[in-house]
Amino acid sequence: MKEEVATFLKGFAMGAANVVPGVSGGTIALITGIYERLIDALKSFDSEALKLGLGFKIGALWKKIDGLFLTTLILGVGVSIVTLAQVLEYEFKNHPKLIWSVFFGLIAASIPSVAKAVKRWSPDVIAVFFIGAAIAISMAFLTPASESKDFVYLIFCGVAAMCSMIIPGLSGSFVLLLMGNYRLVLSSVNALTSGDFSVILSVLLPVGIGAVVGLLVLSRFLSWLFRQHKDRAIGTITGFVTGSLVIIWPWKDKVLETIENKEGAEDKIVGYENWHFPDLATGEAWFQLGSVGLGIMLILATEYLANQNSK
Repeated sequence: MKEEVATFLKGFAMGAANVVPGVSGGTIALITGIYERLIDALKSFDSEALKLGLGFKIGALWKKIDGLFLTTLILGVGVSIVTLAQVLEYEFKNHPKLIWSVFFGLIAASIPSVAKAVKRWSPDVIAVFFIGAAIAISMAFLTPASESKDFVYLIFCGVAAMCSMIIPGLSGSFVLLLMGNYRLVLSSVNALTSGDFSVILSVLLPVGIGAVVGLLVLSRFLSWLFRQHKDRAIGTITGFVTGSLVIIWPWKDKVLETIENKEGAEDKIVGYENWHFPDLATGEAWFQLGSVGLGIMLILATEYLANQNSK
């Protein structure tokens, strides 16, 4: 029971990370020691699993897909997303820098944990580290697309978001932001919790289809990559995580563009500019730096608990 509670809490942390643009749930899975187990569980959904399911061999299927672990983790992710979506939407609207600060601390503190998984930092591993960092940094300067409710486009949003969710350092929420549909998906989750089930077919179903497809395909590729080229894979991931600090740097200005739609004028984020350091003469800046410290402490506590659980 203790292991299931720990898995649920790790899933809850992954869900919280996935809601925030710039933060990857895969990073949380990696530093809490469940990443490779998660990839192997997802990869186990294959033709053999389908045969077991069709043959109603539930016990064998449950064992093959690591059912208890996967179900507990997914439950934690789902509860986190449903309960935190409204809170984070409100906080991003009213106190964005505090939220960015907490997650900046989380990600910064996780870099050593990710990097130490590399057995040997050879020249090729160092090279892919910088490539990964460059890819993540470049994402910070891309211009978000316009919002679209097209069914096929929403499927592609689900594929892209899930692929980036499961790769540490790449944020599914930030990819949705770049594709123009972050607010659409977040507001749809909030509408669902408020009893508006019309968003299931129009938004959440196609995004879910894409997410499942992306998850099943990518899990097989990542499983192969970790078996054959583990140091290079971790090196690239460390670069992604390091580069993502630019995306979630709290002290930057939003670039807004006023968009006219059926509901009236709306300010849409089209990018960021003017990265700067906090003004230490203000009390607000110290609250934000304290939030960075809080994020660091949460990671240290998570690592400690993960080590204790493994012992």
